[in-house]
Amino acid sequence: MYPAARVATTYNQAEPRYFPVYIWTGLAVDPLISAAAFVLGLAFGSFLNVCIYRMPRGMSVVRPGSACPQCGERIRFYDNLPVLSWVFLRGRCRRCSAPITPRYAVVELLTGLLFLVCYGHFGPSLGTLKCAVLGFLLLGLIFTDAETHLLPDKLTLPGLAFGLVISLFVPVNDLASLLLPGVFQVPVSSDISWRLFSLIDALLGSAVGASFLYGVGAIYLRWRGVEGMGFGDVKLMAMLGAFLGLRLTMLTILAASLAGSLFGLWTVFVVWVKRTARRKQLFHESGRAARRRAWASAQVALRRHQMPFGVFLGATGLLAFFFGQQFLRWYWRSL
Repeated sequence: MYPAARVATTYNQAEPRYFPVYIWTGLAVDPLISAAAFVLGLAFGSFLNVCIYRMPRGMSVVRPGSACPQCGERIRFYDNLPVLSWVFLRGRCRRCSAPITPRYAVVELLTGLLFLVCYGHFGPSLGTLKCAVLGFLLLGLIFTDAETHLLPDKLTLPGLAFGLVISLFVPVNDLASLLLPGVFQVPVSSDISWRLFSLIDALLGSAVGASFLYGVGAIYLRWRGVEGMGFGDVKLMAMLGAFLGLRLTMLTILAASLAGSLFGLWTVFVVWVKRTARRKQLFHESGRAARRRAWASAQVALRRHQMPFGVFLGATGLLAFFFGQQFLRWYWRSL
């Protein structure tokens, strides 16, 4: 995702020896702080697993303590170490040997890596905090939506508020770069100008993103008579817009729609192939008849299938946060 770290030697005058300083994306990155960021991410990933499991079920994320969902045995602290405990226990409860989903280790590891990437990309700054919070929220929402088709308000609404507030301290840049070119490349006499434009951009991204998805959902409901876009997706898009600004919000919607469409087409194709083979085997139909009837069946299955669109919004939103500006610059240069 990012250039490999370069190693530079820096002379310490207090102690006459050279020690390594890792350079990542143009920033001096302390390896100890990097390790601390990774460990902190693992800890937050462990808490995120609690949120993913409990929030859709209306349970408190604080009490009771972690326990096996099968036997109810309380999990000891030495069995609650991020990633390591899952590996040592081989993905099973110590008491009842019930399987523990690999999602726990995956979420913890992804959160740790994401915190590390945020620090490597932004260095010791508020940008790292913004990146880490966004990544934490999106990982939780992605996995929750994938498992339960729900996007908890306890993640999206605080995320929306945080995105708007942090825009006053970390510039969103999109709108201001259009109206005030160069304002962020040179010192300005007043903080009010960039903070105001950054907040306006966050508000516009939030409002336009949420309104667009709400409008699409309303049109689909009127056209097909079934709900095609949950209100959780609308609130997720509002949260993303507050972090990304107007242009990257539109890019996220476009990319998520494309990814969701490709996923839907692939799902239809897989169901069609499997049902064609099954009809040939069970009903001894000809290839043409089996394909025709299987195609009709696959289309019905797609209409009844509830696609977790929040997964695509969250994933493309995170990619847009890191690479969206570079992609837009490349795209406009290529025209």
